[in-house]
Amino acid sequence: MLPRIWDPFQEMEEMMNRFPTISNNSALSKGFVPALDVYETKNDVVIETPLAGVRPEDVEVHVEKGILTIQGEHKKEHEVDEKNYYRKEVRSGSFFRQVTLPAPVKEEKVHAEFEDGILKIFCPKSEPRKAQKVSVKVVKKGKK
Repeated sequence: MLPRIWDPFQEMEEMMNRFPTISNNSALSKGFVPALDVYETKNDVVIETPLAGVRPEDVEVHVEKGILTIQGEHKKEHEVDEKNYYRKEVRSGSFFRQVTLPAPVKEEKVHAEFEDGILKIFCPKSEPRKAQKVSVKVVKKGKK
């Protein structure tokens, strides 16, 4: 009898088979992460995300400490569960996305527009903080 040769891929496949499968009814499959485009104009950092079928009142946008958060829910009002789907790619459920802004912005002046299924967020750029020189007195330990 020949010795068995260790196959790391076979071991990994066996390990993955021991994990429970994620069904279509799982909580993990109920949400989605929207794609983002982030770009800069002369005056703004602009974020665009497609949210087709989402109502503006179901979207929350806020900026805090340079991090933009977009969250909300895409509700299907009349979904019929008895459909025998061959393929189901239209997303629904809650969504959440955070992105660190690439430049300092005036957080209190951020505003958003929703048109043709595209959420567009305008973050007016602020002047970068200038470095300040701070003098620190160095003393020998034990003396003040």
